[in-house]
Parts: sequence; structure tokens; C-alpha cells
Amino acid sequence: MTMMLDKDARDDLIERGYSRRQLAEVAALLGAGVAASTLLGNAAMAQQQAGRGIKGAVRIGANECWTGPFPSGVAAAAEAASFGNWYDPDNYRGDLVKTVATVEGIPESHVMPWPGSGGPLVSIVAAYCSPTKGLVTADPTFESAWRTADYMKAPIAKAPQAIGKGHDVKAMLAANPNAGLYYICTPNNPTGTITPLADIQWLLDNKPADSMLLVDEAYLHFSESPSAATLIGTRKDIIVMRTFSKLFGMAGVRLGLTFADPEVQKRIMLFGPAAGGLAITAMHCGNAVYTEAALIKARRNEMIANREETIAWLTKKGIEVHPGSQANMFMVNWKKPAKEMQAALLAAPEKVQIGRSWAIWPTVSRVTVGSADDMAKFRAAVDKVYNA
Repeated sequence: MTMMLDKDARDDLIERGYSRRQLAEVAALLGAGVAASTLLGNAAMAQQQAGRGIKGAVRIGANECWTGPFPSGVAAAAEAASFGNWYDPDNYRGDLVKTVATVEGIPESHVMPWPGSGGPLVSIVAAYCSPTKGLVTADPTFESAWRTADYMKAPIAKAPQAIGKGHDVKAMLAANPNAGLYYICTPNNPTGTITPLADIQWLLDNKPADSMLLVDEAYLHFSESPSAATLIGTRKDIIVMRTFSKLFGMAGVRLGLTFADPEVQKRIMLFGPAAGGLAITAMHCGNAVYTEAALIKARRNEMIANREETIAWLTKKGIEVHPGSQANMFMVNWKKPAKEMQAALLAAPEKVQIGRSWAIWPTVSRVTVGSADDMAKFRAAVDKVYNA
């Protein structure tokens, strides 16, 4: 599907160096939304396919939660479904925005809901990158921003991330001191490591005044680290992004959020629709689960217990695990091609589907933390195939 860019969006792209011929390509990308990988090349397609669950497998490969939404969310989604004849009965969108703003301590005007988080990430890259204004990220990190910037012919700079550490923000700035967008994922995907708030503040204060800082907090609820939303205040050069796909167990429900100054939200919207594509079931479910502080803590603690038990077992077995993860994933260095271990674990009797590797660390796999039973099967499979 090709999205029709309005005049302001077209003029903005032309001013940033895009030809009129290229406008159709950008419109096609933005219109593709979550299916943007169909336009971003073979690597992006392979990334998306690798995350698809295999029937009958132990699914610990795509950072999904091992269970669905909290009971209150399931009940809310069912209630909303019964009003499916209305576009937005009882202002579900407004209720969600109010709840999020209250929990986060930010103005309602700074909260924008989206149908998932993939779409806004593409839109943000489109809004702030160009052939002359590049993207800067850590390496490894979530690649969607890379794919989008590459498609849009924007320069890409990657600052290597030390094992067990968060983003090296000084190296990021040095990699391109005049970038259009600096992207920080914390906890990082795939490493699960945290970039301290002080480091984020340093980059915010030292980057070019006309650039944007995007902080992707998709996995924040698995950690007790403070949110970068506290840094927004009156600034117009920072966006914080969230998703309900991880701890809240709503990956298939499709709900995400951006926190930013209203003028920034308006600019993002130039390059992608938001509220019009939101399902009432998603909004009502999200509104119900966002205040479940006790259940959030309990689910986080369950994940931590499962993660630490497995890491301790791997370490005792002499298998290297990268330290520092504060999310529902960890990195295992098999000391041999990660793809071989990925295939071997899937072929084991337990049929375990782990995550992929990144080019910078070809012997290292990302493993998602699943239920206690999932992780027991993972350990049993590793016991059978490692060094076999």
C-alpha cells in the first residue's frame, strides 16, 4: 500500500534533499507500516521471518512474553470487542492517553498512541534523516532503524557496544557529529543492557541542537531503571518510545506509544498515521494493564528468576554468557557459528527456537527468556547438542 503524503510532508522531504521521484518511494515505505520489511531488502525479510514462531517449538527467539496480557487486559479487550460496531466507544483513546500520562507523570499532550511500535520507528527515521542528515546507533542494536535509513539513502554510523555495557554515547556522537537522528535502545535489543540516564542526558546536551534523540524503551518494564521520559520537560529534541508487545504480552494486539512535545508528535505524524489505525480492543486492553503495578513487578520477578537460573546453569557448564542484561533476553557466545547452534537446538527433541545473531558477533545468539518450563527445555536441549 502506498501512503499519500500531504503537501507539508512532500515539501519537507524536498527541502531535505529528496527528489520528486523519490517521494513515491518514501510514501510506499510509510504506507507499508509494519510490513515495511517487504521494501527494505532481503536482510529485513530474513529478520522478520526468523522471528516467526515455528509450530510445536519452544518459542524463545523473538523476545515475546511467555504469556498473554494480564487478566484485566483480556477482560477489557473482550468488553471492547462487544462494542466493535463503534469506532471509539466511550473515548477509549482518551482514557488510554489519560492513564499513561498519569502513570508517567507527563502531560496528556505529550502522549501519542500507535498501532504497534514498528510504524512510529519508521516514521521517526523518515522525519529526521535524509541524504545529508544521517542516523547513529549502537552496534549491535535493533535493526529496523538501520533498514529504514538505508532505504531512505541516509548515512548510517554504528558505534560498537562493549560486552556487558550500554551504548557508548560519546562514540556515537563522534561517529557522526552532525547526524539527524541518534537512536538509543535501552534496555538494548539484543543485549538487554542499560544505557544510564546520565549518559542519555550527556548525549542530549552535546548533540547538535537541530538533531533528534530517540530513546526506545520497549523493554523498560523488565527493568527497574528510570525512564528517559523524565528528560523531556520542555525539550523538543527527544522522543521516548514504548510498546505493549513485551512485558504486557500484547505483541499480537498491536499497541505502542511515543512521548514527546506536541510539535514533535505533529512532525512524526506527517510521515505516518497513528490513532486512526488503533483497534478499540488494543486501547481498552492497554488502558487496563498499564496501572497493574503489582502484576508488572511479579511478572518482572518471574522473568528475572528464569533468566538468572538459566544463566547460572550455562556458566557452570562453561558456556559464556554476556553480562548485564536487564531484559527478557541474554546473549550466549557458543564460540562457534551461532547459526549452527540455532539449527541444532531446533532439531533437538525439545525443538527449541532461539534467536538469531548479529554481524558484529557471529558466534553469539540472542536467547529470549520464556517460562520456567521453556527454559528447562532450553537447558535440556543445550545439554544434548552443545559440543556434540
